[in-house]
Amino acid sequence: MQLNALSNTSNRVFDFICLWILPIGYLLLLCAMFFLPGRSMLHKIYYGLFSIPVLIALCTRPSELKGLVREPIFVAMLLFCTWAIVSLAWSPPVDSVLGEIKVPLHLLMLFAGCALLVRYRSEILQPLIFCAAIIALIASIFNLYVFVRYHTPDLRMIGAGAFDNPLLSSHVFGFFCVYWLCLSMTCRRYQMLWLSVPAMTIMFAALIATGSRTPLVALTLAALWLSFISWNRRSLMLLAGMLAGGTAVVLLFSQMLLERGSSSRFDLWRLALEQIANHPWIGHGYNASLSLDPGIGFLLQEPHNFALGVLYYVGIFGLLPWLFMQAWALFKSWQLRATPLMILASTWLMFGIGAGLTEGGGILSRPKEHWFLLWIPLALIAALCIGQRARRSPALAVQLLTPAAAEQLTANAQVIEADGLGPKVLCLEDGSFFKLFRPRHWYTSGGFNPYSERFANNSEQLRELGIAAPIILGLYRLADGSNAVRYQPLPGQTLRQRLQSADTAEQRAKLIKSFGTFMAKLHEQGVYFRSLHLANVLVLENGEFGLIDLADLRVYPSALRTSLRQRNLRHMQRYSEDRGWLFQEHLGALQAGYALPTSASLATRLLKALPVGSERQGAH
Repeated sequence: MQLNALSNTSNRVFDFICLWILPIGYLLLLCAMFFLPGRSMLHKIYYGLFSIPVLIALCTRPSELKGLVREPIFVAMLLFCTWAIVSLAWSPPVDSVLGEIKVPLHLLMLFAGCALLVRYRSEILQPLIFCAAIIALIASIFNLYVFVRYHTPDLRMIGAGAFDNPLLSSHVFGFFCVYWLCLSMTCRRYQMLWLSVPAMTIMFAALIATGSRTPLVALTLAALWLSFISWNRRSLMLLAGMLAGGTAVVLLFSQMLLERGSSSRFDLWRLALEQIANHPWIGHGYNASLSLDPGIGFLLQEPHNFALGVLYYVGIFGLLPWLFMQAWALFKSWQLRATPLMILASTWLMFGIGAGLTEGGGILSRPKEHWFLLWIPLALIAALCIGQRARRSPALAVQLLTPAAAEQLTANAQVIEADGLGPKVLCLEDGSFFKLFRPRHWYTSGGFNPYSERFANNSEQLRELGIAAPIILGLYRLADGSNAVRYQPLPGQTLRQRLQSADTAEQRAKLIKSFGTFMAKLHEQGVYFRSLHLANVLVLENGEFGLIDLADLRVYPSALRTSLRQRNLRHMQRYSEDRGWLFQEHLGALQAGYALPTSASLATRLLKALPVGSERQGAH
């Protein structure tokens, strides 16, 4: 009993971390710099709401490490961090080795935490990033207002919050400018362009106001990458817009961009290479100090190039895994370019690569602006690769279905289900089903995670758990904004139909007991089917059960908590016929079946807590 209680507690802790703590921590990591008074507070928030919870989650469930160590990007990152720690052996003495180890450990937790988010809260990632981008947009509007109001010819915008340097601020402004650019290129609802294009313009104006040229080069590389990785008609518009925008920047801001010359970059690189030549293979050590005198009156501690910084501190041996991470990430991004989040993450990475050509130098750091250039994009790409590898079958690309193609596909189809707006489910000539999801009038979560793709992902997850579900044949986007899924239906009858056709009460009791066992197995595997009722459960030809109408389903990291199990049961009480069979005539059979995979005490406690006599009447 104590072991079960301990297991339940660890599961609840793991679930709470993955479902609630990590999303909040990730959101604040992306946008907190815009309103926090300093970076130290950002460090504490990241440690408390992301890094430490990830470590606790991994200690609670070490099996999660298997997916991480199979991912080449994470392995390369682990080698890079390990070599950096080893280099402390020839670095200058440090006060605390443990204190130096914490920095790469916190960075590794970023990769592990993103993997947990993608696996267990993938549906919330795009809304989270959108929310962070909205916060960044509002803050940038305020920053631009203050900048314009107090503008002087030599003033460069820094921004409020934790920003203290215009060049570093430009990295974050550029990061979110890339987000709005990606959204403009990939959004499926044209109404979203009314938000994304002005937002991109505002973030680009904030970037220009910093007076930094590095992010302009980076943004150019990112836009070129984006135009090819998501090639469509908008790509031509983007290329034309880049040409027009570049011309406008040169004409309007050439004096501001050129008056500082080369900013001593070439002198810095030459000086850094001279010091790198002293220890080219192993570097000077992770904790070594770097001082460069380019003749501008003060010393600089960074070579203003990421690759040179890596070479200086950890040498060629450290540079190899560092380069491999980025090259492999871009390669996998191209392979998985059908995934919108992968397009975004790889474009962020390309922006960071471009910015790293003339900026930065510290190889490992606590959370700050440089994370937006490299580590945040890399962690997201690694997490998406891990999630893709866990799938039994590759994700299907969404096909654009023209009106003519849609008419040809649905010719001579039989209407299975319809509503006031027309057919919802069609049986096509080849026997497959075509399920249509119509667009909502304005923003819903379906704008980021279309219901057709949810249906397909849920079907895949169920089959991975050994639960019968429809086989997905195709995903489609229609010209009117609707999305659809085509699938091979499961052979069999709904449980409601089987109960209606049962000859005796004993046959119904046997079916209900089997259904109780099936439902308990779903709950124990973490499957929460919010719309579970007897018409969404199929009795297959072999007597097993399967699920249909899967868009409204979610798989939790652990077995469902009691409140979710009760919510499932209460939902079935809304259907008068189901209520009579399950909770009145054959309650004992349902309880006995539910107890088989769980326990008699749990089954009794769940069913006794249900208000059998006070349910809503009628079907929903």
